[in-house]
This record gives sequence, structure tokens and C-alpha cells, in this order.
Amino acid sequence: MTTSQTLCLTKDMTIYNTLDQKHELLDALIGSDDIELDLSQVGKIDTAGLQLLILLKKEALRAGKRVIIVAHSQPVRSLIDFCNLAAELGDPLVIPASEAN
Repeated sequence: MTTSQTLCLTKDMTIYNTLDQKHELLDALIGSDDIELDLSQVGKIDTAGLQLLILLKKEALRAGKRVIIVAHSQPVRSLIDFCNLAAELGDPLVIPASEAN
């Protein structure tokens, strides 16, 4: 039976928070086959947060599991785009209509 879990991160994904987030996300990966990660409430992200997303994706792949980012805040989209990592992360970057202009 496949287990799925949705996680919504609300704290900034910066060097100040990523250690706690790393433990939370890797623990969730241990307990689930699929994780849907909602980053729509993340106000700030730096390279530590980006490294955490890459680590989570690679650990999921290594374990035969899936991590899908289902929502991105504007700061998350901007950093992924700036670092040209959309293909690496493999999730569609959907821009809400309210931000399209």
C-alpha cells in the first residue's frame, strides 16, 4: 500500500531554519512513499533551502520514493529560476494568474 503525505512549510527556508526542516522532511520521507511539498507560504529561501530541496529529491530517488513540489511561493520560484534548477527538481513551476503581470 502506497502512503502519501502532504507537508506545508510555513517558515523561511534559510540557513537559520533548514536544519530543523531537514529533520522534519527526512523523517516524513521515511514514513511515506510519496510526499507532496507545499512551499506556497515560504517567504524567504536561500541556497541552504535550495540545497535542502535537492537533498530531499535525491534521497527520495535513492529510496524509490517520490517528492513532488505542488506549490511554490514567488521567492522559491525566483531562486529556482535564477539557479536554473527547474529541470533538476522536475516539478512544474506554476505562476498564479495574480502574479502573471
